[in-house]
Amino acid sequence: MTVVRKKFDVTGMTCSACSAHVEKSVRKLAGVSSVSVNLLQNSMAVEYDDSVTGIAEIVKAVESGGYGASPVASKAGAKSQKADLASPLEQEARSLRRRLEVSVAFLLPLMYVSMGHMMGFPLPRFFHGDENAAVFVLTQFLLTLPVVYVNRQFFTVGFKALFKRAPNMDSLIAIGASAAVAYGVMALYAIGYGLGHADMALVSRYSMDLYFESAATILTLITVGKFLEARSKGRTSDAISKLLDLSPKTAVVERDGQEFEVPVEEVAIGDVLIVRSGQSIAVDGVVTGGQASVDESANTGESLPVEKAPGDKVIAATVNRSGYFRFKATRVGEDTTIAKIIELVQDANSTKAPIAKLADTISGVFVPVVIGIALVSGLAWYALGHGASFAVSIGIAVLVISCPCALGLATPTAIMVGTGKGAELGILIKSAEALEVAHAVNTVVLDKTGTVTEGRPQATDIVPREGFLPAELLKIAASLEHLSEHPLARAIVERAEAEKITLSVAADFKAVEGGGVFGRVNGMTVHAGNRRMIEGLVKQGKTFDNLEIFYDRADAFAQEGKTPLFFCDDTKMLGLIALADVAKPTSAEAIRAFKGMGIEVVMLTGDNRRTAEAIRRQMGIDQVVAEVFPQDKEEAIRKIQSEGKKVAMIGDGVNDAPALARADVGIAIGAGTDIAIESADIVLMKSDLLDAVNAIGLSKAVIANIKQNLFWAFFYNAVGIPLAAGIFYTWLGWKLSPMFAAAAMSLSSVCVVTNALRLKLFKPIRKPSQKEEIAMAEKTEKTEKIIQIEGMTCQHCVGRVEKALNALPGVSARVDLEKKSATLSAWGDTSDETLKKAVEDAGYTVVSIK
Repeated sequence: MTVVRKKFDVTGMTCSACSAHVEKSVRKLAGVSSVSVNLLQNSMAVEYDDSVTGIAEIVKAVESGGYGASPVASKAGAKSQKADLASPLEQEARSLRRRLEVSVAFLLPLMYVSMGHMMGFPLPRFFHGDENAAVFVLTQFLLTLPVVYVNRQFFTVGFKALFKRAPNMDSLIAIGASAAVAYGVMALYAIGYGLGHADMALVSRYSMDLYFESAATILTLITVGKFLEARSKGRTSDAISKLLDLSPKTAVVERDGQEFEVPVEEVAIGDVLIVRSGQSIAVDGVVTGGQASVDESANTGESLPVEKAPGDKVIAATVNRSGYFRFKATRVGEDTTIAKIIELVQDANSTKAPIAKLADTISGVFVPVVIGIALVSGLAWYALGHGASFAVSIGIAVLVISCPCALGLATPTAIMVGTGKGAELGILIKSAEALEVAHAVNTVVLDKTGTVTEGRPQATDIVPREGFLPAELLKIAASLEHLSEHPLARAIVERAEAEKITLSVAADFKAVEGGGVFGRVNGMTVHAGNRRMIEGLVKQGKTFDNLEIFYDRADAFAQEGKTPLFFCDDTKMLGLIALADVAKPTSAEAIRAFKGMGIEVVMLTGDNRRTAEAIRRQMGIDQVVAEVFPQDKEEAIRKIQSEGKKVAMIGDGVNDAPALARADVGIAIGAGTDIAIESADIVLMKSDLLDAVNAIGLSKAVIANIKQNLFWAFFYNAVGIPLAAGIFYTWLGWKLSPMFAAAAMSLSSVCVVTNALRLKLFKPIRKPSQKEEIAMAEKTEKTEKIIQIEGMTCQHCVGRVEKALNALPGVSARVDLEKKSATLSAWGDTSDETLKKAVEDAGYTVVSIK
């Protein structure tokens, strides 16, 4: 069995009753496992077993229901995607505009002839008096016909659906307008009869009892609503259009030593392209020559340009801000990153959120019920002796005011605007279901490496021996370590480069497995490694002064989740350098934001418990699950879910894929692996945890918007239908004119779409500017306090004070027995009173804090 997913364009749908009937027709086919019809885009996505059914059977099923269908052809790339996206919306808007112009052109004189005399406007004499009634009525009839003709789609679609026993919104309009015109034609015949038989009372009664203007006004107002709705629907796809506009239309290709400008569709894999300053990159590829500064904000959201050199990847729709380079095309057409993003957003729009099923269920029976209410209402009032004109007016008003269209638009408009807004923010939401489920998440599980932290070690602390400067220790360490390929060595060299330290030449370099490295720097033999290396040297007979102090410092670093490296020569300790995988600048802010939403934050990592606990304290994370093997991450998610929690998993690696798939909502960091992105429901292009907060915030905003839309759609019908049926007429004298009913119906749909467009105003948590990030980093790494402490007499005292301080959230402390002080870095708003209490509870006295 091969399950195929195919998209179809569907024509003739006007309301949610239409989409519900199309879904029902296709779902009956054998082999069809899933059907999702999008009223907003007039599209349908079907999953089916191609060994049981096929495209022809699906198209036939749609057509049997009174609608048209055609399979969507494969797109060559972003350019054709834009044409495919824009054409139906533009054609619909243009067609409605023409219909509206003709309708208004004939409606205005019709209203003047039919109602002008009531307002004191002058009319030609041949319209006045019962003797001219036939001219008066016939003129109205002739002015109504063009309005009926240009809006004939309501009648052709509406009656066709009615005869297929699947009535829709057009059926209601067609029945109501036809009843009004038919009553007018009957009046015309009655007037003719009265004039022929000199029954002027009959002529007078029917000449004042016409519904031609009502029929024309209904059709015109509904067309106005449809036109405004079409324009609003066009705005819901603005985000996709902006993405499509990023893609260049042409590219400069180098062939046989010559440059040719060709349409981007003609670029093939392996072609060499040339990009000059200011030009957009046409396809994905790898730089083969030159250097440039590329603005990748369209894809990654990063505001700073990225330097590109040979071997670096470049992405379609990004812009070369300065420089010149060549690159080889690796992905073209619909395989480029930007095309995949657009496809992802459009796929999300073609899916249906679970909340939409409520509207679909109601829409399936709504129109038949409304027709029944209209008939019963009209007949009841006629039976009560209010006359045929009154009864017809009531029936028409009920038919016209009913609005399944608003119900059908409530969910897809909000989904489309929401997913489009997400795309603008670099948040790619794969399905409407994921968007809905995300709003109910109450537990977020974070992978540590690459998600909370940078994913690469950095040298965080430099502790030289007494009388030795930190810069001197760093120079010696980096001079030796730059010959090593170890990630920790690289981190030390990067710290030296950042501090612009000139390295010395190292000689006789050698790495000892499990015993660190050694070599000669400035004529001095230098050893670098972990505690095991130092203990090995001691066993060889070497002695080092103050070794216990350095061991204590190393233990303190380990408590903070850092890796200490010892440096010594043959006779003395040179110092310690601590390294750690530091947290991303925005991770702590994102975790605070999650907790502010009432969401529990859990960190899942394979690191040792001590390191994980240090990160937990630093970040203010609620719970940590450490020492988890990759294959056990999925089981950890399952365990949390078994407690009745809705879980969102955020990760970036291959070993996160099963956990991402198991979670209620899987969120992949965009810089992660392809398999992690494939397994996730939401992809964060910027690799920033703040965007995970924004994704859940956007989900809450979209679901709130959908609920508002559904409420007002239901409320509108709950109030409008009884009012139109004349429920309040006997008590309060309220009777709804069919013309006002038509206006109200049109406005209801426009209001639903307009409310959905408010999602464009969604305000994400702002990512700090570069200056703010620098300030944040400085605060995170360098905000230090020194506590003078009395009562410490030994290393056990040091250990107790360090344990007490390090247990505080966001605090990392080192205690110096000789100086009787504790030096600490504080993350967040840890008060001096909190620090003082922690030390005093451990049994010591705080002299001062500064």
